[in-house]
Amino acid sequence: MKHILLALSLIVLISCGTSKSGSQNGTTSANGENFNPIKTNPTEYNVKDAEDLKYMKDYAKEYAESITEDKLKRMLYTLASDDYEGRKTGEKGQKMAAEFIVDFYTKLGIPPADTTYLQHIPVDYFKGRSKNDSENVVAFIKGFEKPEEYVIISAHYDHIGVKGEEINNGADDDGSGTTAVMQIAQAFKKATDAGMAPKRSIVFLHVTGEEVGLFGSKYYTEHPIFPLDNTVANLNIDMIGRYDEKHAENPEFVYLIGSDKLSTELHELSEATNKKYTNLELDYTYNDENDPNRFYYRSDHYNFAKNNIPIIFYFNGVHEDYHKPTDTPDKINYDLLQKRAQLVFYTAWEIANRENRLTVDKK
Repeated sequence: MKHILLALSLIVLISCGTSKSGSQNGTTSANGENFNPIKTNPTEYNVKDAEDLKYMKDYAKEYAESITEDKLKRMLYTLASDDYEGRKTGEKGQKMAAEFIVDFYTKLGIPPADTTYLQHIPVDYFKGRSKNDSENVVAFIKGFEKPEEYVIISAHYDHIGVKGEEINNGADDDGSGTTAVMQIAQAFKKATDAGMAPKRSIVFLHVTGEEVGLFGSKYYTEHPIFPLDNTVANLNIDMIGRYDEKHAENPEFVYLIGSDKLSTELHELSEATNKKYTNLELDYTYNDENDPNRFYYRSDHYNFAKNNIPIIFYFNGVHEDYHKPTDTPDKINYDLLQKRAQLVFYTAWEIANRENRLTVDKK
C-alpha cells in the first residue's frame, strides 16, 4: 500500500508541475498539446529516497527501443547496395548516399545544422585523393536548456568504391555506423516530439573522405558549424555490425577506444551506462597506447581529440571481409548492430542531459 500511495503521489506531483509549467513557459507539440520539456521529465524532481526512483519511467530506454534490427537492416540494404557503387569520395555513389541521408532527415523533420544539410568540401582540399568536390551531411536537434553546448555523433558514409569490376559495398565499413547514427537521430527526434528534448544540442555528423585520409572530419573541425570550444564530446561509430575472430564464441561485445584519453568522467559515464542498459563486454584492447594497429589515430574521432574534445570510438574489429567486395549487408549481425547503436544512444543521452558538461582532466 505504501508503494501504491507513493506512486500515486508522484503522478499527482508530476501532473501538477507539468500543467503549471505548460501554462507559463510551455511550447506546443505536433499534436497540439502544451508541454515544457524541463518539467515533463520526472527525474528533474527532487527524490529523497533512491528507492523511489524505481517508480519513475526510464525515458531513455523507451526511446532507445525505437532503434530496431528491422529498421537498420532495411536502411543498410539500400545504402550498401550495388546502386551506390561503393560510395567512393567525390563520385556518383557517394553523392547518392548523401542524398539518401538528406532525404531521411528531411522526411523525419530534423533540420540541417546550417542553411543546408550539406557542408561543401572543395576538390582541392583532398590533395589529389578525390577527383571531385564532396560533402559532409550535418543534421541537428537543438537542446532545450543548454543549446549552446553540443554532443556530436559521427560516422563516415564514404567507402572505397569499385576496384576493377567488383563493387566494395562497405556494409560494415561504415554502412553500419551510418545507419546507426540515423537511427539514433530518429530516437532523439521521437523523444523531442514527446517533450523530452535533450538539454544539450545533438549534432548528427556524416563525414565524407574518411577512407582517403579523414578529410571530412578534418574539414569540419577546421570549419566548424558549431564552436569547438562548446563541443562537449564526440561519439564516433566506425564498423559495429560484425565481430572478429577473437569474439567468435561471445560476440556480445564492442571495442571502445579513447574514452579515457581526455576525460575520466566520460570513461566512467560510459562504463556506468553500459552496465545499466546494455551489458556488452567493453573491450579496451585497442585503447592501449602500444597497440601496433593505432586505431585511435585512424578514424574521424581523432580530429576532435586533437582539439581537446573528449571522444569515444565504437568499433567491432577487423574481419575477413574488411575492405573487400565481400563486406555485404547479408553478413551483418543486426541484433548486435541494434544493441551497439542503442549503447551509443544511451551514452549520448547521459552526456546531453547531465547537469555539468564533461570535464577534460587529461592531455
